[in-house]
Amino acid sequence: MRFARNVQFQIKTGKEQEFNGLFEKEVLPMLRKQEGFQSEVTLVNPKGVHAISLWDDAKSAEAYKTSTYPQVLAKLTTVIEGTPTVETYETAASYARA
Repeated sequence: MRFARNVQFQIKTGKEQEFNGLFEKEVLPMLRKQEGFQSEVTLVNPKGVHAISLWDDAKSAEAYKTSTYPQVLAKLTTVIEGTPTVETYETAASYARA
């Protein structure tokens, strides 16, 4: 069973393109280097952002949380407002196009 982290936050007004560039060029490479990382889906609307990462297991996600996540936050401080909230989930099912 996989594990998911859902990080929720607001992008500062007018910083949407800068956020996209930082996420693609700085954050994704960091995630891809993490043991157990599988994929990332980032959902954006006027209410905020949900950055959902999928992991092989809770142990891998926890290792990311303590070792790399603080660096990710540091890179995004210029484009996000406030402190992100993080929720974790066991993934019950995942479906792909057949």
